[in-house]
Amino acid sequence: MKPLPTGPLFSQGQPRLGQFADTLGDINVDDFSYLDPFGKPYGRLARHLHYKRFQYFGGMSERLVFGCALADLRYMGVAFVYVYDFESNELFSRSLRLPLGLGLHLSASPLEGESRLRLGKASLGMGYEAAPRRKNLRVNLGSELHINASMVEPDFEPMSICTRAAYQGWVYANKTAGLRLSGELSLRGKTFDLEALQACGHHDFSCGYMRRETYWNWACFSGIANGRRLGLNLSCGVNETSFTENCLWVDGRLVKVNLTRFDFDRADVLRPWQVCSDDGQVDLCFTPRGLHREELNAYYLASNFKQVFGHFCGQLVLPEGIIKIDDMPGFVEDQYARW
Repeated sequence: MKPLPTGPLFSQGQPRLGQFADTLGDINVDDFSYLDPFGKPYGRLARHLHYKRFQYFGGMSERLVFGCALADLRYMGVAFVYVYDFESNELFSRSLRLPLGLGLHLSASPLEGESRLRLGKASLGMGYEAAPRRKNLRVNLGSELHINASMVEPDFEPMSICTRAAYQGWVYANKTAGLRLSGELSLRGKTFDLEALQACGHHDFSCGYMRRETYWNWACFSGIANGRRLGLNLSCGVNETSFTENCLWVDGRLVKVNLTRFDFDRADVLRPWQVCSDDGQVDLCFTPRGLHREELNAYYLASNFKQVFGHFCGQLVLPEGIIKIDDMPGFVEDQYARW
């Protein structure tokens, strides 16, 4: 199927559904005609409360992995950042919650803008630049953690897709992986040069009127194998209505992947995972090293989130041949959400 051209997401009140040729810079959500299942317009309050957004910046290397997320759930703003050192087995983790999202601002575009959170002395931020295309992460947690990381996208094909969600909703997702990182990370006085570590990054920009109750599994890696710059983005449970977000990248070129299966022990996510695609392109085993966990069980909001970090082994089967994957650092995820 030929990718859709770029431009505003909405046309005549409805989202353009499918895979786009490039990142959409104009998520013109105010033009969405948001109707209930019987065709009646939702009010202003419902339009505001039902719209969810989250953005994630992850980095991985043989020495360490890190992740940072900013999420606007309307009733609450949620953020986390963590760093895991494979050599020392040290895990640093910090979570922040802001009632009604006060103190949180998220960019409306994955091409240009700034997302930021401030709470006391803590500040987290993601910046987006269009020319040259670049994504930045800035974290300042006092004397404990500083991150200044950048990811440039030259000659890169992002995953850019919009799918239906439930009866009247939609989700736009823009993702990248297999991109080199530059900058520094300082953890409790120990400083790492991300470029010297040959760290690679992943980014997720997602927004929409999502299912009220949902779940997903997700797998991602970003790194170098057999001299090729590789990225992986696989998901099960969301963004599967007629189109999927499943893909991998080889030297910046996007390769679509069909439906995927995640086999793991939900009662013990630190046991090995199997991640495979039904088209035979992906056959991977994931060995966990640790996890970052978020739990929330309130009257209207609930989340059981487990992001597991570790290493992938297996193979990618491409038209040009098989690429062996051996101890590639990355993430898997098991998430339940009611929002």
